[in-house]
Amino acid sequence: MTEKKELSIKERMQIPRTKMREQDAKARGHYFTEVNLGYTEEMALKEAERCIMCKKPTCVDGCPVEVDIPGFIQKIRERDYLGASAVIKETNLLGAVCGRVCPQEEQCEGTCVLAKKGDPVAIGHLERFVSDYDREHGKPAESPAISGNGRKVAVVGSGPAGLTVACDLAKLGHEVVVFEALHAPGGVLIYGIPEFRLPKSILAYEIGNIRKLGVDIRLNQIVGKLYTIDELMQ
Repeated sequence: MTEKKELSIKERMQIPRTKMREQDAKARGHYFTEVNLGYTEEMALKEAERCIMCKKPTCVDGCPVEVDIPGFIQKIRERDYLGASAVIKETNLLGAVCGRVCPQEEQCEGTCVLAKKGDPVAIGHLERFVSDYDREHGKPAESPAISGNGRKVAVVGSGPAGLTVACDLAKLGHEVVVFEALHAPGGVLIYGIPEFRLPKSILAYEIGNIRKLGVDIRLNQIVGKLYTIDELMQ
């Protein structure tokens, strides 16, 4: 088997950005299933080749949770999609959510070097591809063995910020309880984003992975009415 020829930076920059597949415009007016259909494996491999693997990856600087973007893209090139997902999960357990609704054009893609002269690497589409692949082909997430440090933290609200901080604190060994006023977790992710952009089943799956870290999410808990801040401290 002949080895694949390594592309030069110039050759990579000449590859056009791979457009996302989507539902037919006329058909999608009759239902609310997801509009964007994601990358196929072939499309993901082609788009991953566009990354020039900068020595100083400015895309990571543009990512609020500092995902190792070149690291997971390199795993895609190696066809190690579960490995790519593992890289993302090191700092972000909401990969399938962020791959769909995160404002990549202003963050990681906005700081991509390729954006200076053309289209940036479709980082969000690639993140969605590997996260969806993991959900469909990987093993169900198991509860990791995290040593508790005896500290307890209350998080008020289970929106994106609350889920993120709960996840990070649980990884550090804190006992985390999230108090959510409404009857489903997710905040704007579930109540503000329509199903055709972010299917609720995908959100539920990723919140389930956060729960497996030991995070206790309590619903219908209105802080300020059922509990005061002082009572939470106790």
